[in-house]
Order: sequence, then C-alpha cells, then structure tokens
Amino acid sequence: MYLNVTEIESAITNLHDAHPGATEIITPPHPTHEGRTARLLRVGTRPVDEVPAILLLGGMHAREWVPPDALISLAADLLEAHSLATGLGYGASAFTAPQVTQVLDSLNLFFFPCVNPDGRAFSQTTSATWRKNRRPAPAGSTGPSCVGVDLNRNFDFLWDHTAKFAPNAHVHTSDKPCDVQVYRGPAAASEPETRNVVWALDNHPQIEWLVDVHSAVPVILHNWGCDQNQSVTPADNFRNPDLDAVRGRPDDGIGEFIPEQDLQIGVELAEQMNDAVRAVRGVDYGVDAAYGLYPTSGTSDDYAYSRHLTDPAATKVFGFTIECGDTFQPDFGEAEQVIQEVSAALVALALKAPEVTHSV
Repeated sequence: MYLNVTEIESAITNLHDAHPGATEIITPPHPTHEGRTARLLRVGTRPVDEVPAILLLGGMHAREWVPPDALISLAADLLEAHSLATGLGYGASAFTAPQVTQVLDSLNLFFFPCVNPDGRAFSQTTSATWRKNRRPAPAGSTGPSCVGVDLNRNFDFLWDHTAKFAPNAHVHTSDKPCDVQVYRGPAAASEPETRNVVWALDNHPQIEWLVDVHSAVPVILHNWGCDQNQSVTPADNFRNPDLDAVRGRPDDGIGEFIPEQDLQIGVELAEQMNDAVRAVRGVDYGVDAAYGLYPTSGTSDDYAYSRHLTDPAATKVFGFTIECGDTFQPDFGEAEQVIQEVSAALVALALKAPEVTHSV
C-alpha cells in the first residue's frame, strides 16, 4: 500500500532512529496552508559541509503517488545496505557494497520525499486526481478547482509567463486561479512548499544536483524547459528582456543559452540514469531536454540551475526531472517495479555525478 503523509513522516523518524550516524532530520521553516510540516532526511556519513550533495524531491504533484514512496524506499535501501555492508540489486541494475559505501561516504543525499503533504492527503482521501497544493481559493472565487497552486509552476524562474514568453509559445502554465491543473500562484514562490525547497538550496550550498521525481510519461529530463537549448549565443538567455515577446517558440532560431560543457554534463548524467532504469526490466524512459516535453516556466529544475546565473555566489546546481512509470497511481505491484527503476537511476546518478561534473 502507498504511504500516507503520516507514514512518510514516521518513516523519516524511524530511519533516523535506526541509523543516527548516517542521517540527520532537517525541518524547513514554512508550514503548509493546512499546518503540516514536511521534513527532509539527509543521508550520508560525512559532515554536511565536507562533501557535495544531491537534493531529491518527491510528491510535488499530489496525484503522483509513486515518487514519495520511491524516495523513502531508496533511503531505507541505502542505509540498510551500508549498515550491513551489502550491495543493492534492482533487476539487472546491481551496485556493489563498495559502491554503496562510496555513495554514503562521498556525498550527502537530501531526501525531501513529500514536498506537498496537503495535496497528497487530499488526493489519497478525497480526490485522487488532485494535482496542486491546498492554498485557499482567492476571495470571490467559487468551485473546488479554485483551490490550490501547481507548485512546479511557482518557482522564481520566468514565473510570469504572460510577460516573459511569446503569446504563441503555449507555455504549460496558467495565471487563472481556477485552472485545476497548472495555476502558477499569485506570485513567484508564493507557496510555503516552494519556499521550503528554496530554503533547502539556500541553506545547503553543497547541493550541486537536484532531481525532482514525478510521474508519468516516462522520460528523464535535463535543463532547460523554457526554450530549446543553444550554446552559441550567450545573450539569448532568460535574463534578456528583449526576448520577452519571442521566448519559447520552437525552431525560431532563438533558444535558451547553456554552455556546451554544462549541456554535455546534463545529457551524460541523464543517460546514466536511463541506462540504470533500462537494466531493471528493460523499460527505456528516454532522455530529453525538458522543453522537449512541453515549454514550462516556474519549474524546480530550471530554477535550481538558474540560481548561479542570477547570483554569482550561488552554487551551480544541475537540474533533472524523472517522470517515472506510465500512470499516476499504478497498482502497488507495478509501483514496486517503478520504485526499483527510480532507485536504480538515483544510485547511478550518485555514483557518476561527482565524476562527470568535476572531471571537466
């Protein structure tokens, strides 16, 4: 059975109690609209300021039930394998005991399994297809669809799509509070759940990679999602107001700048994850730039990577989204297989990310 919000928080407590030397519970400062506190579990044997880190997000969208369970499952697998000095196997994706030790001794993994606990609770008890958080409806708005914000359109990256994109860019977001799927919120980072993710990045500059686990396409995405990638014209970028009327259209000769080296790193790491997924049971998720799925604004992965470009003191964070499985709420037997795919992908990333990123 899928974990509910209370069980997710209990699992975080229990994993820390069982492995106090390799974990730390981190409590973000912003309670949700319904008063819940969603916590992170740091997994790693080294002090937080000594080694690089990966931030793993799940449960951003309420109806996507697999990702929170996948992150709790992976944390438990890694901690048990490290404690017992054993390897891990997910289908034909096999990781040795020394590799498990390498992950926990050379990295910190910040597990944030349920970013949107209000939404998950509502989805699991009242409306299974609910996607947003549970921000109260604006004054004067009526109807159940007027509640909530799509958290993965609420980050401070080209958030105001009506001003920042071409009118015919067809950005997959909305400024209408009663949009049942992709309402972006009243302001960038208006939501406590969004601010908790920002807080985690702000307060842990060792984080160099972010993976936001979603469902269901499936595909593994790397930066950017706002426009097609290009590595030729540095001035064509999200900070350039001259692109506000034209940004986001396909094949128009204008794209979002990303240095070739960074693009190569993003693609290589995404392919490493996909190789690990495919080895579990032969399912090929595929790899693409996020724009290849559809144009977006205000997403976690692009926000994470954009930070070092707007603030030179910020850490460069490579952003990824794993869209796992092919349905939001598969029967739990199938969910367990998808959890193995996600787990294999994330262990592969943890093993390869420092090598690939720091070797160039």
